[in-house]
Amino acid sequence: MNVQAEVSLYPLHCSDLTEPIRQFVELLEDNQLKVEIGPMSTLVKGDSQVVFENLKKAFGRLAEEYKVVMTLKISNACPRS
Repeated sequence: MNVQAEVSLYPLHCSDLTEPIRQFVELLEDNQLKVEIGPMSTLVKGDSQVVFENLKKAFGRLAEEYKVVMTLKISNACPRS
């Protein structure tokens, strides 16, 4: 099943917010996902299993180095583009 996820990552207690967010997006882009970066969130599109696995992996990698909050909305009803 194809899904679309809107994801936002919020690094806590860091002076440079750009670096952890850049790393997070790079981890997602290295996979079989379509990634669209927006000003406040990132859209991730692809097979549901691939989306879930890669969001879990990317969050886990960032959480090893930073304190982070990730918000996520997922839909299987969004139009494909």
